[in-house]
Amino acid sequence: MLPVIYLYNIRIYPYGMMMGIGIASAVILFEKKCKRLGFNEDSAFNAAIISVIGGLIGSKIFYYIVEYKEFLKNPLDMIKDFGNGFLIYGGVAGGVLAAYLYTRKKGWPFLKIFDIAAPFIALAQGFGRIGCLFAGCCYGKETRSVFSIRLNNSPFAPHDVNLIPTQIISSIVDFSIFAILIIFDNRKKNKNDGETGALYLLLYGIARFIIEYFRGDPRGTVFNIMSTSQFICIFAVAAS
Repeated sequence: MLPVIYLYNIRIYPYGMMMGIGIASAVILFEKKCKRLGFNEDSAFNAAIISVIGGLIGSKIFYYIVEYKEFLKNPLDMIKDFGNGFLIYGGVAGGVLAAYLYTRKKGWPFLKIFDIAAPFIALAQGFGRIGCLFAGCCYGKETRSVFSIRLNNSPFAPHDVNLIPTQIISSIVDFSIFAILIIFDNRKKNKNDGETGALYLLLYGIARFIIEYFRGDPRGTVFNIMSTSQFICIFAVAAS
């Protein structure tokens, strides 16, 4: 776990670096896939960048909603601290909304574009979870299992405690979803628009719902029976 790496007196934040790698990979692959399918390359790049911006905004808005009590106490401090506090579901929702608005403007079929983007969203999430491991956030519950990690340098997780490595599990799941979606997209012929995107929502929604039971960080609750993310998972699976 390395929240900060120093290279020749230069601070490098692995969390941001992994997020950057994930987003850059997703944008490049999305652009190439769109070009191969006959969409304008520049417009595809613009769609990707707009979606990334929408995703960042959405992830922050969802974070403020979940942490509304803290936000109401110190709104300016939380807004200034833009580098911390992102919710993946908010990012997906914000990115999808931005993409929908852009595709409507361009006259492109939104569901087709979502199909193209879905595997690469999962890919970016996989890299993002590696970033979470470096940062020490999104940690798991205490465990006696051999399959555990300690995050002693984390500003978020408890120290000197064996924890379920939910970041590693989540990353493996995300990369697996990426692989499944690529195989599905390439092998299934005569697909309807939206099928690959729906499979992404289904797989990620189910996996995330289960992983949430093993998370040990503050999650926020809905009706005192499930985490905020689990509540959103229900809608994601239903939408699929």
